[in-house]
Amino acid sequence: MKILYYILFSFWYLLSLLPFWLLYFISDGIYYLLYYVIRYRRAIVRKNLVSSFPEKSIDEIIAIEKEFYSFFCDLVVETVKMFSIGKKNMARRMKFENVDEIHKAFDSGRPCTLYLGHYCNWEWISSLPMHLDLVNGGQIYHPLENKVFDRLLLYSRGRFNSQSVSMKETYSTILEWQKNSPRNVMGYISDQIPLYNSMHYWPFFLNHDTPAFTGAERMSRLIDAACFYVDISRPRRGYYVARFVKLTDSAKSLKKFELTEMYFRALENSIKRNPPYWLWSHNRWKRTRADFERYYSEEERNRILSKL
Repeated sequence: MKILYYILFSFWYLLSLLPFWLLYFISDGIYYLLYYVIRYRRAIVRKNLVSSFPEKSIDEIIAIEKEFYSFFCDLVVETVKMFSIGKKNMARRMKFENVDEIHKAFDSGRPCTLYLGHYCNWEWISSLPMHLDLVNGGQIYHPLENKVFDRLLLYSRGRFNSQSVSMKETYSTILEWQKNSPRNVMGYISDQIPLYNSMHYWPFFLNHDTPAFTGAERMSRLIDAACFYVDISRPRRGYYVARFVKLTDSAKSLKKFELTEMYFRALENSIKRNPPYWLWSHNRWKRTRADFERYYSEEERNRILSKL
């Protein structure tokens, strides 16, 4: 396992040394292979786009579909580039707006929760600690089954002092950070698919009744965090702007599930503004409310829904 890790690490690192123009040339080649030859998850992407935008014509759907695959290939090479990209170059390509709002929350004694989605380049958000005066900063992640690739991603995500915290360690880590200092930021990518026994809330999202993760809301209420949505845009290829949009100064001040609802409305607006930059290849709606109600009795459903 160690030998394989060092072999792949060396390959990824050498590949990451290539200039951006050459990496994007490679990305263009991968796009044609992925879209036209392999047809990677084409059926899932088409189904997701058609059901999310019933008002769009098939020509509009196909245009979004092709642009998504092109962006997805860019995301792959940009993730590889994280292995060696310097701090100045990263700061030039991944900019952050409204950072002062985070510092204001710190100064008032509140930690911060960042809500993100699989939108634009979420991997480069791990460079945020370069721009903040904080004690701890990181993101919750689900460890990959492949231990080698998991270790590789942990390396790239940690290059700018961002800590990757596994889902099972979230509670203990949050409490430990809060005990030491309120100058903490934790990021949650909250548009993933929860398991049936973790389905607590269904927002109406992109024309779908959508099961939602509510872990970010639970953790935010636990420490009464100030919460922000990270609205990412892509002004041009290889450049991103992440703007912190405040959802609340106090998570505890909101009603149950209100914070989760606010997040999904904000993410939906980002996606509708520029649809190709969301992860459409993810089979987001494979678990339904009907399945949830079929698998669990009314008593079991009520017990699950009362967890938050």
